[in-house]
Amino acid sequence: MRIRIDHSTRYAYARPARFIVQMLRLTPQSCESQQVREWRIETDVDARLRRGEDAFGNIVHSLYTERPTDALTIRVTGEVTTVDTGGVIRGQAERLQPGVYLRETRLTQADPALVAFAGRAGEGGDLERMHRLMGAIHGDVAFEVGATSATHTAAEAFAIRRGVCQDHAQIFIACARKAGVPARYVSGHLSRSDGQHDQDAAHAWAEAWIEGLGWVGFDAANGISPTENYVRVAVGLDALGATPIRGTSYGGGMESLTVSLHVRPVQQSQQQHQTKGWS
Repeated sequence: MRIRIDHSTRYAYARPARFIVQMLRLTPQSCESQQVREWRIETDVDARLRRGEDAFGNIVHSLYTERPTDALTIRVTGEVTTVDTGGVIRGQAERLQPGVYLRETRLTQADPALVAFAGRAGEGGDLERMHRLMGAIHGDVAFEVGATSATHTAAEAFAIRRGVCQDHAQIFIACARKAGVPARYVSGHLSRSDGQHDQDAAHAWAEAWIEGLGWVGFDAANGISPTENYVRVAVGLDALGATPIRGTSYGGGMESLTVSLHVRPVQQSQQQHQTKGWS
């Protein structure tokens, strides 16, 4: 599948910010399951963009504004060709050993309720156990926008049995680690099969290390392993480590944020245009 992504994030400030510093984890990398055909990051103000990599091997752009700024728009556009590998990640350079992803964080720390729930993984091989865990989370934790915030921990979201994809991923990670399986957070994009191309936010899921296979994706929010509809962008120990944009501004006062995201399969769009007689 060929997927096009148009992602715009706009910050507006009550008064001009003296300067803005942000870390952008917005750029995917090619591997067996995806090939980046083209990718561009642009801003509408005078700013410096410096490309590098973080400790997890994600592509990171450091953004610095050069002068007082009352509004900033970051726009990402690109196309990625994907194939279905059953959620197995191959051909991706790994900087860290899998054991690093057994480390707990504040967002993924398991309380007694999560420790008990981790037992739902049961016995057997790790692949089978992680599929059972994903199914249990999908069945027990309802998807509900607005039930949680970006600062909610896995334990807090699990306690109310509601949340969004970030919460499903972090609950999975917390339980997998308690079951002795390294797990990490993944941020990316999902081309929805229901034809809904305009989306409120990027998607998130988890990956677990399965001996003999490597990293395998598990999307507990949807109850499936990632398919050709998924584009991986960044990984981390939790949502904070893989967040698309993280930074701060100085002297800008109150800040407002507007996000626009459009994810669509290119082939479908082209076929529709041909059917309607468009060139």
